[in-house]
Amino acid sequence: MEFLERFIRLPLDQLPFFLVTILIAFTVHEFAHAYFANKFGDPTAKLLGRVTLNPVVHFDLLGVLLLVIAGFGWARPVPVNRANFEKPRLMGTIVSAVGPLSNLLLAIIGAIIYGMLFGSGVLGSIENERVATALMIFLPMFSITNFFLFMFNLIPLPPLDGYRILEDVLPPSISRKLQGVEQWSIFVFLLILVIPPLQAVTIQPLYLFATDMYRDVVGLIIELYLK
Repeated sequence: MEFLERFIRLPLDQLPFFLVTILIAFTVHEFAHAYFANKFGDPTAKLLGRVTLNPVVHFDLLGVLLLVIAGFGWARPVPVNRANFEKPRLMGTIVSAVGPLSNLLLAIIGAIIYGMLFGSGVLGSIENERVATALMIFLPMFSITNFFLFMFNLIPLPPLDGYRILEDVLPPSISRKLQGVEQWSIFVFLLILVIPPLQAVTIQPLYLFATDMYRDVVGLIIELYLK
């Protein structure tokens, strides 16, 4: 067990909760991309079987392993052909945005459920200590992780959704210039992920803000119960 803990960033007793969180977060995120792309007239994702909530088709094994070991990872990207959209720039923006927005929705749902369980006294009245502990670990982790993914995916660097949104909302002439430096931007993104000083001014503040968002929602729900 000690050998594993050297390579895994989370305590082993929390790892199952984290894997379930990522399973749901990544699956819903990629499904949202695929669903709206298909609705807007691009059948690419549907033909590849991606318009589904089956996590198997969305997961990238290497991406998940790196997420557990190194703290960053990815799901299998949903292919989107904007040429099939009636309004490529508008619909492309929406398709890119719904992924992060799905994580925001999951985060809010998780925080509301925890706030309701805590504020109503249900959480404290659960006799099974293991169940109560599991809920107290899973729901905050689920909510904070999804708040983080919402903000992280909006960073305007490839291959994140924020970059695709930026491409679609900027004038075409500027978008073409961005495409010319896209490969270098990916290196910048990777540096942010792996260099601790850069993480300290990018990733860590996002995580702290995600935690604050979670606490704000939970606090609001608890206040409603106390009134």
